[in-house]
Amino acid sequence: MLDKWRIIIWAAFALALIVAPQVFRSGLALTMLSQMGYLIIICLSYNILLGQGGMLSFGHAVYVGLGAFIAIHVLNRVGDGAFFVPVTLIPLIGGVAGAFFAALFGYVTTKKAGTTFAMITLGIGELVASMALMFPEFFGGEGGISTNRVVGEPFLGITFGPSIEVYYLIAAYCFTCTALMYAFTRTPLGRMLNAVRDNPERVEFIGYNTQRVRYFSFIISGFFAGIGGGLMILHFEIITAMDSLNAVRSGTYLLFTFLGGATLFFGPIIGAVLMVLAMILLSELTQAWMLYLGLVFLFMVMYAPGGVASIIMLNVRVLRLGRFAPLVQPYLLAIVTGVAAFAGFATLVEMVYHLQMNAIMSTQLDFMGLTLDVANARHWMMVLGWLLVTGTAFEWMRRRFVRVWHRQQELIEHDLQHMREGASA
Repeated sequence: MLDKWRIIIWAAFALALIVAPQVFRSGLALTMLSQMGYLIIICLSYNILLGQGGMLSFGHAVYVGLGAFIAIHVLNRVGDGAFFVPVTLIPLIGGVAGAFFAALFGYVTTKKAGTTFAMITLGIGELVASMALMFPEFFGGEGGISTNRVVGEPFLGITFGPSIEVYYLIAAYCFTCTALMYAFTRTPLGRMLNAVRDNPERVEFIGYNTQRVRYFSFIISGFFAGIGGGLMILHFEIITAMDSLNAVRSGTYLLFTFLGGATLFFGPIIGAVLMVLAMILLSELTQAWMLYLGLVFLFMVMYAPGGVASIIMLNVRVLRLGRFAPLVQPYLLAIVTGVAAFAGFATLVEMVYHLQMNAIMSTQLDFMGLTLDVANARHWMMVLGWLLVTGTAFEWMRRRFVRVWHRQQELIEHDLQHMREGASA
């Protein structure tokens, strides 16, 4: 039976999906919310492989992309009057296509695990991407395939022409697929997939076929990936192989699933939100957005390999056990100095980019309310000095925070030990 807090969390998730477009009313916000919706499904489907099964795949975009291409061809046939399928079911057709191709390719890839599995998925991903140029009738060549999502007679006045109607369709699929993938983690197959990830030799010893467990899970992952692809074509009404099938797209799913937190179920949800923010907002703010993204990934791997979700859960644990108060001041000081140091670093990066790319037009750079001259050595010295001072302050505050954090962890373990002793007495 679902406990009280789990019901509250799911209700809050549903409420957030419903009210989000009423709070963020601009066209850009609605576009971002729609992308977050189907990317949540895609990242969660990828996490069935990475987080739950320990399968590092470099070809997940294959099942998203092929599901999207099958879905868009079916939608075009519906528009031509060949047969009728409700627009609401088009994502399911993408899901069936994704599951089919996952069953086809997964039979080969899941025979191996670890590094060999990763290399096979990379090879299949590149193979499918190269086939896009060989079959332009299906993949549409460089121009891709376009469609019109407004087909058939309106149902209750819903045509799926307005973006808000498409958003709520995506939101309905997002909630349903998220719930189904969470339910999968509670099934015997989902539990066995965790066991295959942690100790495949013991799973084999007790009589289970680890390849079969990986294979069935791979198909389920492909099904949900295909649903995400079907929703993607309803949102954009166009798809190209260059944007949807290549290794870069697969790497993007991997990157943001990891950043969100592959070890916890809600981590990929955070990753999908971060993906949209990075690829739309951050890319609009700066030409160096991929540099910042790469640095964030590097620091997360070094200091928080569990992703953003693991950081949240660690702090929730400290808060729940009543040991958060001593961390408030160190946290605030570390955040303030960290933001100041990052501002200096970002200014330096933007000056370098401006010098290399835009200085021929103007040496003036407007950044964070400042007007800087990249041809003026004094401005460079000012920025470097700011970065040195704030960076030193941040490092000092960071070390202080780490000491306080470790001390609180020791006290928490001491408290838990006392609780265990009291319970056993």
